[in-house]
Amino acid sequence: MSLSVIIITKNEEASIGDCLASVEWADEIVVVDSGSTDRTVALCRIHTDKVHVTADWPGFGQQKNRALALATGEWVLSLDADERVTPELRREMETVMADPGDRAAFALPRRSSYCGRQMRHSGWRPDYVTRLFRRGRARFSDDLVHERLIVDGPVGRLCQPLIHEAFSGLEDVLETMNRYSTAGSRMMYERGKRATLTAAIMHGLWSFFHTYVVRAGFLDGREGFMLALSNAEGTYYRYLKLMLLAERNKTGRSFLL
Repeated sequence: MSLSVIIITKNEEASIGDCLASVEWADEIVVVDSGSTDRTVALCRIHTDKVHVTADWPGFGQQKNRALALATGEWVLSLDADERVTPELRREMETVMADPGDRAAFALPRRSSYCGRQMRHSGWRPDYVTRLFRRGRARFSDDLVHERLIVDGPVGRLCQPLIHEAFSGLEDVLETMNRYSTAGSRMMYERGKRATLTAAIMHGLWSFFHTYVVRAGFLDGREGFMLALSNAEGTYYRYLKLMLLAERNKTGRSFLL
């Protein structure tokens, strides 16, 4: 039994060190970086000699598949730079990898924090993410953003949580919201979807209501409200950018996305 950890990065110097330190026990760590301008690559090379830098950015799904193609272990664990594996999770993973039964992959419960607060509601808990899988039995979708793991076989569930330090502060929230809404709008456009201003407003309002009320975000206090509002903004801007993208391609006018 051998384990490869795969991680894609770009300008992650604030978090990548803790992530890599939490999986130093793995047989192999593969990092694919998409042109970091900070110390990310140098920090990665302290922990592994398998650091690859790409000249382009094809999107999250394709970039993760690039990392997967470089992995050699029997099992693969896909991590984001802001995630950490606890000793308890390591032991549970080693147990199931040694005796997986018919399962081709395992979903891990993720414990996330938002601006320093651990979120217990708001749709962030329970939050199962399929990350541990047999190499050759799964691949990532080619989506620009919000990629998913496509598994050939049954998926089991683990009990120990994967630690996720999602956003360290408001600037991180705003920067991520802008990137994801742009990528999301382009992906929707390529799939033939269109939007109006009314649709953008209504989708944004529903996102806030769904996070704050339906998923009990109000129980997460101030940060629950902040998360619901940022979700609403991200949804609103995604549909607004979709509307502007369609208009730009139809009329030739230039809009900044």
